[in-house]
Amino acid sequence: MADAPPSGVRIKISDETLRGSYANQMVVTHTREEFVMDWANLLPPEGVVVSRVIVHPAHMKRIIRALADNMRQYEERFGAVPETQDAPAPPSPSVVN
Repeated sequence: MADAPPSGVRIKISDETLRGSYANQMVVTHTREEFVMDWANLLPPEGVVVSRVIVHPAHMKRIIRALADNMRQYEERFGAVPETQDAPAPPSPSVVN
């Protein structure tokens, strides 16, 4: 995998992070210096941001490439994933503190 950590680098993960969080919505914003991805669990009439990831634009390009490559591998193994046209689009969220 292209984004694997360098050999010899250990990565720790807390038990809370290991459990993961469910997100069914993502909002992306950016500045010149960074991309901000807010992952949310949206259950109308409101949603809760469960994770915020902030990355440099160059790293965002690597993330996009890694996601596309993994989706290609997934579809080669399990079949095409349709982009459902009949499912309603989720409402556009506004993030508030």
